[in-house]
Amino acid sequence: MADVLVITQDYVNVHITKSDNEDAAPIERRFKKGINILEFKTKLELLTGGSPTTMKLKLYDKKNNFVCDIEDDKKLLGSYPIDDGMRIHVIDKFSLVNDFATSDSAERFRLSEEDYEKKGDTLRSFLQRNRLGKYNEEEMKKMKEQQEKELEEEAKLAEAVLVGARCEVRVPQQGARRGVVRYNGTLAGAKGLWIGVQYDEPLGKNDGSVNGKRYFTCPPKYGGFVRPAHVIVGDFPEESLDLDDEI
Repeated sequence: MADVLVITQDYVNVHITKSDNEDAAPIERRFKKGINILEFKTKLELLTGGSPTTMKLKLYDKKNNFVCDIEDDKKLLGSYPIDDGMRIHVIDKFSLVNDFATSDSAERFRLSEEDYEKKGDTLRSFLQRNRLGKYNEEEMKKMKEQQEKELEEEAKLAEAVLVGARCEVRVPQQGARRGVVRYNGTLAGAKGLWIGVQYDEPLGKNDGSVNGKRYFTCPPKYGGFVRPAHVIVGDFPEESLDLDDEI
């Protein structure tokens, strides 16, 4: 039997909500499990306007049940029972956002860009002064470098997944599924790299096509596309249903 290559998941996709606007749609973001909580809070500062020193984080599962508080700044994000699709609720005063909303800048915010350019102030300059959001050039540079690093790591994982190889797909909170790698590359309208798999059983979501574009051909419900981190390549025998086990 050939050696089995195990590919672990280093990243987690979560939904972010904040206490000053709980009715707003969650923001979905991808984070590396290897960062500590203080680093994680710093990244959340860019998304929420909260302060890493005062924000409190609460973790909820996919069914919106409270799981735990995320409160130890020295612990790694991956040390908490966090999984794809979970929600992290940020509680803070969000002072930078509130200061803007209650200042004269709020009036300029309601004007057009051209109008408040003429008034000598812009939303961009306000955010730069307060080191908030995407206009913090230093933080934006760090985020871009982190994204490039993540793409490089994903590309390395994808290189190990060869078309035609037997594999097992292990997506968090889903049962393991075996099949054959049928595609490795990008998908139209989706970020990053994807692995197309033809499953041994009808446990997939498609027939090798997505949004009208075909990447490989298989029977309906036998095809699926997953991230490289969820794919384990190895000598996995084909699974079959044992009808003798059921009458």
